[in-house]
Amino acid sequence: MDLVWICVIAGFIGAGAVAYFVRYVLRQDSGSDKIREASQAIQEGARAFIGREYRTLFIVVIVIAIILGLLAFVTPALGWKASLAFIFGALCSMGAGYAGMNMAVRSNGRTCAAAQKSLNQGLRVSFRGGAVMGLTVVSIGILGLATLYLAWHNDPNFLFIIPAYGTGASLVALFARVGGGIFTKGADAGSDLVGKVEAGIPEDDPRNAAVIADFVGDNVGDVCGMGADLFESYIETVIATMALSTVATALGIVSDIKIALYVPMLIMAGGVIASVIGSFLVRVGEKVEMGVLLGALRRGTLTATILTAIFAFLVIHFLGASLGIFWAVLAGLIAGALMGESTNYFTSYAYKPTREISQASTTGGGAVIIRGFANGMMSTWPPVVLIAIAIIIAFKFASFYGVALAAVGMLSTLGVTLATDAYGPIADNAGGITTMVGLPPEVRERTDALDSLGNTTAATGKGFAIGAAAMNSLGLILAYAIATRIVTPEMITTGEFPSGLSLLNAPVIVGLILGALMPAIFCAMSMKSVGVTTALIVDEVRRQWREIKGLMEGTAKPEYGRCVDICTRAALKQMMLPSVMTIVMPVLVGIILGKYALAGFLIGALATGFIFAVTLNNAGGSWDNAKKWIEAGHFGGKGSEAHKAGVVGDTAGDPMKDTAGPSLNIMLKLMSVISLLLAPVFVTFGGGLIG
Repeated sequence: MDLVWICVIAGFIGAGAVAYFVRYVLRQDSGSDKIREASQAIQEGARAFIGREYRTLFIVVIVIAIILGLLAFVTPALGWKASLAFIFGALCSMGAGYAGMNMAVRSNGRTCAAAQKSLNQGLRVSFRGGAVMGLTVVSIGILGLATLYLAWHNDPNFLFIIPAYGTGASLVALFARVGGGIFTKGADAGSDLVGKVEAGIPEDDPRNAAVIADFVGDNVGDVCGMGADLFESYIETVIATMALSTVATALGIVSDIKIALYVPMLIMAGGVIASVIGSFLVRVGEKVEMGVLLGALRRGTLTATILTAIFAFLVIHFLGASLGIFWAVLAGLIAGALMGESTNYFTSYAYKPTREISQASTTGGGAVIIRGFANGMMSTWPPVVLIAIAIIIAFKFASFYGVALAAVGMLSTLGVTLATDAYGPIADNAGGITTMVGLPPEVRERTDALDSLGNTTAATGKGFAIGAAAMNSLGLILAYAIATRIVTPEMITTGEFPSGLSLLNAPVIVGLILGALMPAIFCAMSMKSVGVTTALIVDEVRRQWREIKGLMEGTAKPEYGRCVDICTRAALKQMMLPSVMTIVMPVLVGIILGKYALAGFLIGALATGFIFAVTLNNAGGSWDNAKKWIEAGHFGGKGSEAHKAGVVGDTAGDPMKDTAGPSLNIMLKLMSVISLLLAPVFVTFGGGLIG
């Protein structure tokens, strides 16, 4: 029996756990008529946006699939199999994102009802709703990879075909992340500015026409978008490692290429089982403290990490591979766990950096912006150092193949890690619904505790995703270098590399500069798009307050659907330019300047993109939680001048942490995997049109 069937079994075990969690959540009380009405409005808005986004995306997928098929006339490595793999990857990513979002919008009202009973019940329902997202992603991911392997692993061009699967997933992820991010932050920032700051009404007040759009955005951006983002990271780590299998055999790390292909897939299979076990261990008592709640989630993630390390050791030992592979995997596992803790320290209001931002709010919005952005920049050093150490360890023990495997280790526990992230928007929605329907204060206290935890886990999850993206992109870049014959296994063995890759080579320098520019332009485009959408929402809410009689008095109902429609149209329009730029630029650089320049381009983008992403994520996360700390009763509490300054900081951070920052992850990976996919083309145009 081919050992890849173990991956199929693991995938079905994960799917079985998903079915159990779905059944558990749907059996819970869906709440009062008012709770069900609010939840239903969120469901309708989320499904409408995703439906329109996916219809737009489907056209793009078909066009690119046709182009890949026609490239068979340029190189036999591409053609109809690559086209099918590309479409398959896109469909898997769409399915994983939609399934997780569909469960999230059905869990929010049930979490609200569960929180009326106890904190533990609220956490259990919301976390298990999020676990559907996490375990769906890893189950579909491992099953998709296994399917392609079993179908085509004997094809001599298999290592050129399988990157198409990752490219399809990356394309969907980019559209979902950018479009969803523009939607959610445009609605969120608009709702906060016109409601809390301008009108002085509470957050999630039903008189604010943008609140439903805000809730919808949490699901389309932070659930569907994040799921698609990490789905492509998950599968692309395996693809990058597979593409470097020739290095592993040349260096004697494994005995033959088949074992090199087995190792990442079987480690991921072990991670699926570990994530299922970890997901069942998340529970908490009735003590409403951040430390207790975080401890409950850490129990699940830490258990999964330890079990995955054990499974990885057994896989490597059973396959007779070098023990150095295990140290590479372990380096990635540990780096991923520590990066989560680093993000937690710089963004949670349980620690000094975020509390200092809250304190700065007493002197105005400008001080909040300065302190928060400084915190974001300072927070970059731990993840950069951790990634650097992981790369050095992995390279020392298993060369390029080990570096790719470190990313496999980092993402092997994604099932439970993503569950803790997807839980956040569910808890956030539940808290908002609590205010909308006027439940007692003790219920809001419980949902606020769950929401505050969700802010921290969301920031931690984004930090983890950024680190994984950096490692994953590096693995794909190394695979690109092998595929384009810039570097050969023999060169790695001897340590003698071509002069064309030298930093003193003009095309490489130009590529580095252009690549370093990409994240800045991408962030500018995506953040400007949020600003445009925010302005549209503010104008619409003001219009409704002017024209709908009795709305501010609470005797009339806002037109919630108008804001949802405005966000949908704006997001779909604004997401196109940054998405197209990400797809086109590596192709142009590779063809015009050549394969060496493209290598420099990818490295330049990775270096600045990693720093940008960490800065934006942690600055935004700390601004958000600094506001939460004020709302908990510190520095004057809700409605104070400090609170208004905190809202300004949170509004500035929203597009950073939920649109530009996380979208950079996908930009880096998509450019790298496109380069790997088109490597046979770039071999033909090795020196570029002007080289």
